[in-house]
Amino acid sequence: MNIAIKDGQLVTFDESMANRHGLVAGATGTGKTVTIKLMAEEFAKAGVPVFITDIKGDISGFLEAGALSPKLAERLEKIGAPTPEFESFTVNFWDILKENGIPLRATISEMGPLLLSRLFNLNDTQTGILYALFKIADDQGLLLLDFKDLSEMLKFLYDNTSELSKEYGNMSKASIGAIQRSLLILEQQGAKEFFQEPALDVRDFLQRDSSGKGIINILDARKIYHNPDIYSAFLLLLLSSLYEELPEVGDLPLPKLVFFFEEAHLIFQNASKVLLERIEQIVKLIRSKGVGVFFITQNPRDIPDNILAQLGSRMQHALRAYTPAEQRVVKAVADSFRSDGQMNVAEELLALKTGEALISTLDESGAPTPVIKAFILAPASSMEPASAQSVENSIKNSYFYNKYERTFDSHSAYEILREKADRMAEEQEKSQSEKSESKDKKEEKDGGFFDSILKPRSNRDTPVERMVKNTMGSLGSQLGKEIFRGVLGGMKKR
Repeated sequence: MNIAIKDGQLVTFDESMANRHGLVAGATGTGKTVTIKLMAEEFAKAGVPVFITDIKGDISGFLEAGALSPKLAERLEKIGAPTPEFESFTVNFWDILKENGIPLRATISEMGPLLLSRLFNLNDTQTGILYALFKIADDQGLLLLDFKDLSEMLKFLYDNTSELSKEYGNMSKASIGAIQRSLLILEQQGAKEFFQEPALDVRDFLQRDSSGKGIINILDARKIYHNPDIYSAFLLLLLSSLYEELPEVGDLPLPKLVFFFEEAHLIFQNASKVLLERIEQIVKLIRSKGVGVFFITQNPRDIPDNILAQLGSRMQHALRAYTPAEQRVVKAVADSFRSDGQMNVAEELLALKTGEALISTLDESGAPTPVIKAFILAPASSMEPASAQSVENSIKNSYFYNKYERTFDSHSAYEILREKADRMAEEQEKSQSEKSESKDKKEEKDGGFFDSILKPRSNRDTPVERMVKNTMGSLGSQLGKEIFRGVLGGMKKR
């Protein structure tokens, strides 16, 4: 596919190398959005579905064909580029908060303890308790689907720490309380809407329209971007789900799906060592599932070196360097390119104009090509955001809107624990009533109150102790299934 022009010659990108991943970087206002739009369109034209996160709300123009404005005509003539064949594209708009797109959801079990600990910003001790909670649920086949399931399970742990700690390790009430407070904070931020059913089937992103073009999926991230933990946890969940669910396909002529993640540095921000290792593992292995990932960020050095090394194709826009530290970053970025021996890459990085980029892709053997400076071509769709009415019509007319609009509530942890608690309460009330009647009769027979307290205490369990034992022993038989967890600790569908 054509992505740029240099000295009147079109610069191409080999789509078969897209699953080797890539990087689009540069300072604000240097042209990253145009590059992303152009590449997404080219993949869609080739029949490859695309997923893009929209941080600023300015890429909905895929819905409408572009037009040759005087400003665009002047630029095309200046760089010697052909006029695009303007066209529109089929778009699915998604939104975790259900405000500006098809509702996008996941379950607590699919998220898993590792990503939830990142989402809740837990310390090591609290993370250990969350793992214990999932272990208890998994051992018994108890599904954690929505917010109230997790909340009820935390209450259960809090009320029965002494009994459960004997088998699953020490769990302090203070640490459980800290997790409960984190859950409340996320609920106030709108995350409760995300943890509901029906959960997203990631294979719904692998769609083409009636003309054979790949459908462009846009996640409205304007609000969740301000909560980096929710944003990053969701993106990692998508990658993990694709890795777990898609079959091995090796290197294909065309990828099955291409992701563009804006502000990609947020994925790695404050991530634990364990999480970084898991992310690196997924980035390495997901290419065998036919999925390509392009990270978009202002500064390439914000991405860990082990991840950066996996990004074969680079589209680098201008960098700014006003301090010695920023100048060192420019030098490091320049050194990461394969030079042709003639270009001073560091100087070019600082001198690039808007719409220009330093480009290095992969050749047929998978080796990086020497870096070149070129002008990014113009997209075929409109650079202006689509009207709110056009976006709403696109959402409402989508098949997936009808699929995901309505929620339902399965019989899961909350319902089961509540039912058992109600039964235990009834049993306790009945037991107390029987004991009271028995006591009255016994006092009449055995000599009254003082004789009764001198008698040996019964070894029978209390109602709470029986609830713990009954719950741990019978929940598995109720659901009759084992939960398998994938590389990031989320539920793996089988």
